[in-house]
Amino acid sequence: MKPRTSGSVVRLAAPLRALAQRFSFLLLVLASIALMMVGKIDALSVDNARARVTDAFAPILEAISRPAATAAHVVESVVEVQNAFEENQRLKAENARLLQWKQAALRLEAENNSLRSLLRAVPEPSSSFITARVIAAPGSSFLRALVVTAGRRDGVRKGQAAIAGAGLVGRVVEVGEWSSRILLLTDINARIPVVLESSRQRAVMAGDNSDQTRLLYLPPEAPIQVGERVVTSGHGGLFPPGLPVGVVASVGERGVRVQPNADLSRVEHLRLIDFGLPGSEADASNDWK
Repeated sequence: MKPRTSGSVVRLAAPLRALAQRFSFLLLVLASIALMMVGKIDALSVDNARARVTDAFAPILEAISRPAATAAHVVESVVEVQNAFEENQRLKAENARLLQWKQAALRLEAENNSLRSLLRAVPEPSSSFITARVIAAPGSSFLRALVVTAGRRDGVRKGQAAIAGAGLVGRVVEVGEWSSRILLLTDINARIPVVLESSRQRAVMAGDNSDQTRLLYLPPEAPIQVGERVVTSGHGGLFPPGLPVGVVASVGERGVRVQPNADLSRVEHLRLIDFGLPGSEADASNDWK
């Protein structure tokens, strides 16, 4: 009797299965339309049901995500350790180089002091500085200048050098009670006695209201090389010798062009340094207007 019953059930189920397979797509479409209609009719109930389903699956999703998050954290930790190791190696090498330079600087300082004592050299006057913030750049095609938040009340006076982190930027030409104006190296009125560090060739650096300056009064056979550093020569009492100004950018038909060390378009803070040079204020009034 049992085999007959099983055969009957199979014979009855086969047509139903075929019918379900034939109309399955239509049934799914109708079910989707019904769900959309229910969502439109009773949105609150659908939202509540969706929230309950989300709450029910949240622990499962959290459990699934933990291994992935843990693996990502482990990978991130390994990368950070590798980066820290490489940074540590780089800093160790840099520290070793700085220690060598420190020893060389100490040796040269001792030698310099010994030679000064033998030559009875007059020591250079001590310098003082004021840090000021740039608040305006009232420049144009005819003027390259900056305005800073330091004036006479802060000890600023005409002739002081304006220096950014990378080198000389300009010179104080006007001093008010609360602010001062700095004429930049690239201004057409700027003239600075300089010397090329390697060849020791002296020249005058002049601005022409462009982003670079040019060197004047160089002999035609002067051995100028691109990339050579340009520093102040100390002539004329405008600046002390050795202040970094820029590097030779090009040598050609346009003459020798110098790229200033400091990006004059992005200067935010300046140091106004008083080197205590006699007569610098008078020179500033005459040469930097």
